[in-house]
Amino acid sequence: MSDFVFAPPAQIAVPVKGGGLFPVRRIFCVGKNYADHVKEMGGDPKDVPPVFFTKPADAVHTGGVMRFPLATDNLHYEGEMVVALKSGGAHIPEADAARHIFGYAAGCDLTRRDLQAVAKEKSGPWDIAKALDDGAVIGPISRYEENTLLNSGAINLSVNGETRQKSDLSLMIWSIPEIIARLSGLFTLKAGDLIYTGTPEGVGPLVTGDMCRVEVDGLEPVEFNMVAR
Repeated sequence: MSDFVFAPPAQIAVPVKGGGLFPVRRIFCVGKNYADHVKEMGGDPKDVPPVFFTKPADAVHTGGVMRFPLATDNLHYEGEMVVALKSGGAHIPEADAARHIFGYAAGCDLTRRDLQAVAKEKSGPWDIAKALDDGAVIGPISRYEENTLLNSGAINLSVNGETRQKSDLSLMIWSIPEIIARLSGLFTLKAGDLIYTGTPEGVGPLVTGDMCRVEVDGLEPVEFNMVAR
């Protein structure tokens, strides 16, 4: 007999290409990881290093119909490549980072930009801007053999068939090994962790009725359709 006072929530999981489910433990995100995106947000890449923030595991949305989020009039898309970990640890050396990778996926970090602007103005945290319901969109995870790193490849986001973001993973300021190494100096990483690696330039708004699609070379695309709440 369970000691839980009510039934615990179901395990959050992401489909894996070829079969199976990837159980999600935590979601980490990298902000300001493409120089041109830093510039479009009003910063100087030389003075503004990439930053980390988090989203709750139940922010995962695997595509399809999505209700427009609460409490925002300025929802923005941010197309990204996501790293899924099969193991982890603390203070992982860059040279050892690849062996902890289970696979990769196309994703979209949704942001309540109006709430983020208020937080920035008051030098407050980004939580309410980033940790929104369904704010961590992710496609099927593609498995990669041990020690295989995704160092380059096109990343594109389109809205209603029109390209809005077009870049290459090679332009990330912090590479995947560097992200894992730096993040593991702050948190003990574990199997089930997802890392959203940052978005390139071209971020912009989504409104009800929009169809958003994110593509990363070699990975399954992810699409979602924004509908009224």
